[in-house]
Amino acid sequence: MQITEASSEGLRRTLKVVVGASELNDKLAARLDQMKDTVRLKGFRQGKVPLAHLRKVYGRSVMAEVVEQTLSETSQKALSDRNERPAMQPKIEVTEDRQEIEAIIDGKADLAYTMSFEVLPDITLADLATLTLKRPVAEVSDEATEKALAELAERNVTYTAAADRAAQDGDRLTIDFVGRIGDEAFEGGTGEDMQLVLGAGGFIPGFSEGLIGVKAGEERSVTANFPAEYQERTLAGKEAVFAVKVKEVAEPSKPAVDDDFAKTLGAEDLSALRTMIKARLGEEYEQIGRSKLKRRMFDALDKAHTFSLPPTLVDNEFEGIWKQVQEELKRANRTLADEGKTEDEARADYRRIAERRVRLGLVIAEIADRNKLEVSNDELRRAMVEQARQFPGQERMVYEYYEKTPGALADLRAPLLEEKVVNFVVELAKVEDVPVSVEELVKPDEDAD
Repeated sequence: MQITEASSEGLRRTLKVVVGASELNDKLAARLDQMKDTVRLKGFRQGKVPLAHLRKVYGRSVMAEVVEQTLSETSQKALSDRNERPAMQPKIEVTEDRQEIEAIIDGKADLAYTMSFEVLPDITLADLATLTLKRPVAEVSDEATEKALAELAERNVTYTAAADRAAQDGDRLTIDFVGRIGDEAFEGGTGEDMQLVLGAGGFIPGFSEGLIGVKAGEERSVTANFPAEYQERTLAGKEAVFAVKVKEVAEPSKPAVDDDFAKTLGAEDLSALRTMIKARLGEEYEQIGRSKLKRRMFDALDKAHTFSLPPTLVDNEFEGIWKQVQEELKRANRTLADEGKTEDEARADYRRIAERRVRLGLVIAEIADRNKLEVSNDELRRAMVEQARQFPGQERMVYEYYEKTPGALADLRAPLLEEKVVNFVVELAKVEDVPVSVEELVKPDEDAD
């Protein structure tokens, strides 16, 4: 096998590989020799068919298999011999000339092909110990605990039908309705046995308010306006009239926040329930703080590393993002213009996001490789079990899917490895805990993608 570098520009490489006809014929002979003990041909005893006759009968079909296998083996060897690190599967091009192909299959011509690929860049990792990160932390106040306790009581409200009660905020109505814009009914504008808690939102503005004071058995016409930014663009900003039949008005009854209430939720008493709520809020705050720290760590890694990116990796990442954006816009019946962007502006923004993701992906992989951070089989198995638990009764199918789909297994491994790298970097970096209010903690960081 001969390997020649045909071109090298930036991260792009093109190699020309030539495998001699004699080497192909040797492989063909070896393959036919393996076949002779098992093949059955009329007029010959099993195992006694001459190689020359085997070649006459099976030579071309077996040579085609030899060529295919040789392409796979020699392309991998060429990369290995040159210590190349391809970013993606190389593109292999063989002659399309029919006569040349026939000559190769007949064992009379060398197999020559070109292999084009992009290599991973050489990355000089920043000194991770010099990274300075800020982790927001918030305390769980008594006020926050009491608010969460009150919300818990709200979620455990019970309702009792009241035949002659005039509906008010907080009551639950059971209704049938038909909405029209002008004289036309519209999709999604009809409902039967729908339940609505007055004042709780969930319907368009004006609908709930228009039902204040109704009683069970009453019919009422309610006029409401779809918001200008309503996701269904054909309805946005339009006035609709709903014919509503009230089937039930139910009065709410909040549970008393006491020891008995706490026991219904699995706590020993009200004090224990408060302790549980405070612990849960603390875990939520800690998780939000970690998420922000992780985002800021990625920002720092992105700024600390500058290197060329494999164009194909960026293109593929961008295409995936762009497809998702288009699908989300279609589902919301919106356009880029509704978002205040031209297509060129949007493409530029999402390409920058694609570049950031590729850069960070390569940096994370490099950190993991240099520091021998790996996802063990046990960790991968536990993650697979967690995924399977989301599909009760179909666990076996989930396991088989991962066993048969290497790409899915890689997708399962990636976030596990990422978490290991995050923990490793945070351990080395200078991390300062910054006390913040809960409002500031939950406020999204700017420029999050």
